[in-house]
Amino acid sequence: MRRNFCRILFLGAGLLTTFLAYSSYAAKSSDSSPITVVIDAGHGGYDRGGIPGQRVSEKDMTLDVAQRLKSVLAASGYRVVMTRDSDIFVPLGTRSAIANSNRNAIFVSIHFNSATRGGASGIETYFYSRDSLALASAIHHYVVGGAPSGSRGVRRRGYYVLRRTNMPAVLVECGFLTNPTEAAYAQNASYRQKLAEAIAAGVGRRNSVGSSFSTTRVATAESIPLQPYVDQTRVTKSKKSRSKRSAKKSTRKKKKTSSKPADMETRVASSDREG
Repeated sequence: MRRNFCRILFLGAGLLTTFLAYSSYAAKSSDSSPITVVIDAGHGGYDRGGIPGQRVSEKDMTLDVAQRLKSVLAASGYRVVMTRDSDIFVPLGTRSAIANSNRNAIFVSIHFNSATRGGASGIETYFYSRDSLALASAIHHYVVGGAPSGSRGVRRRGYYVLRRTNMPAVLVECGFLTNPTEAAYAQNASYRQKLAEAIAAGVGRRNSVGSSFSTTRVATAESIPLQPYVDQTRVTKSKKSRSKRSAKKSTRKKKKTSSKPADMETRVASSDREG
């Protein structure tokens, strides 16, 4: 009788230990794997986005992709919060505050690019804090892997919504609306759905980012490569002042050498602008 009692007691202690260990593991998993995704559709309301004279409205494209992304993530079990779910203007500070009011979350801001040069093209993804790089790498990997456009890389830049959010945060530029080809892609509903699914795949695989670099565009590897990135957060005053000084020197030089042929002056002015 005593032997059976001891055996039952031992078995109960074992089950209790297993339960406590599992609870601890579950709590840690919950902390390391955010289940709330804050989706930020860029621009909105009177803020159309893009550049003056741009034919395709950025605010409409970003909202559509954001709403599609919301549906995909919700179907996968994520809790989704939208900074805007209609055509309204939301200040940047409010967007960041909405994100920061959610615990255990990540932040994804959706944009489309624009440029005065119609040939500018490609996908680029931005992050700011170091703990956002893996998320940026994963999202960029999947979006570029499923898009016909090329990669402009993962870039570090201090955008307001990336600096002011207290969580892993990225801003993805889904192509150039000023590029006729990419604008045509963006206006296609099936392509916007594909973008949403690619971003969702990056969110889901954010913990699978490896340290090795890869040149492949197609997301087939088990471990997503950690992307090399361009740090654009440090624009020094010295560079600006050097640029101004060179412009002044160029002006003085032109006055002294006014006898130069017109085509030579054009080449000098062009090189100054490029520098």
